[in-house]
Amino acid sequence: MHYILDNWSFDPFLIVAAIVVVWHEIGLRRLASRSRPERTRERRLRSLWFYLGLAVLLVAVESPLDYWADSYFIVHMVQHLLLMFAAPSLVVAGAPWQPLLDALPGRSGRSVTREVMTGGWSRPLRWLAEVFLRPWVAVFLFNVVMVAWHVPALYDLAASNSAVHIWLEHGSFFAAGVLFWLQFIPSPPFRRPMPLLERVAALLATNVVMIMIAMSLSIFVNHSVYSVYEHVAGVSLPPFADQQIGAAVLWVCGDFWALPTMIITIRMLLGDEGGMGTALERFLVKSGRDGGAVRGWASRPPARSVLAARASSSAPVASAPVPSAPEAAPLEPAPVPPAPGAEAAPVSPSAGAIDNPR
Repeated sequence: MHYILDNWSFDPFLIVAAIVVVWHEIGLRRLASRSRPERTRERRLRSLWFYLGLAVLLVAVESPLDYWADSYFIVHMVQHLLLMFAAPSLVVAGAPWQPLLDALPGRSGRSVTREVMTGGWSRPLRWLAEVFLRPWVAVFLFNVVMVAWHVPALYDLAASNSAVHIWLEHGSFFAAGVLFWLQFIPSPPFRRPMPLLERVAALLATNVVMIMIAMSLSIFVNHSVYSVYEHVAGVSLPPFADQQIGAAVLWVCGDFWALPTMIITIRMLLGDEGGMGTALERFLVKSGRDGGAVRGWASRPPARSVLAARASSSAPVASAPVPSAPEAAPLEPAPVPPAPGAEAAPVSPSAGAIDNPR
């Protein structure tokens, strides 16, 4: 039991997590004061996923996992999986963005939403969001971070320098994980601009990168590549065997998140507007028309799909027929006038990118 009860550490992430929880609760309370009870209940249920993600984050950096990661490569791989896969995916599922915006001091939730969408004081933040929330930028950043911190030189640097280990390595793992999983997990008010076919490609590419990292640490080498594990006192497991088992953990456990997400995305793709062929056609049309331009945070979706817009733009404009004789009149029956007192159904506006707090 001493492996579990002992060696808990104090990490600055604990203070950050506590501040974020209080901040989030303030935002939930402000939203509840002007929202319907069902919306308040929905936000509260989502917040449980968010808090569970923060708890997993703290387990990864505060529990004995962090202590034993200095001695065993296996434990370090488990920690990396929690920081890049488990904790970020739970946080994204919790959708804490609107409550965190509403909790900003001196601002009402509506004014914050308006300024996030239109610019103003938040223009630098909006610019950063537009850059890093682009789908392929997020996917590329996730894979670069995952590969970079497994390079022996950077890995040994993080293992020997606590500031680099805590803030650069752990921080980049978690931030890149949040950006990555935002592309796959519904998290209002964020809109996922990545088409289904591109999501499948992104997941497949990420899984290949994980496999290549695992093979580079277990099959393509015959010795331990990390010097920090070569002379650890009290560890009887050979460093290379430790490295091979850790590579298998990265390979297999990483698939626990990647493969189910890919299966769900493929099922959505097969059931979406004609299946794989239609999705591929939309992807090719989009790439040819706008060079793969994407919409990020707080972007309003187009009123029509790309294919519908293309068809309407290429269709000839029909002029109104002018009948020259009574027999040239249209054959359609005359429209039936509405019943007295009947009113036309109002047209509902398209939903915006920011969640309606009511």
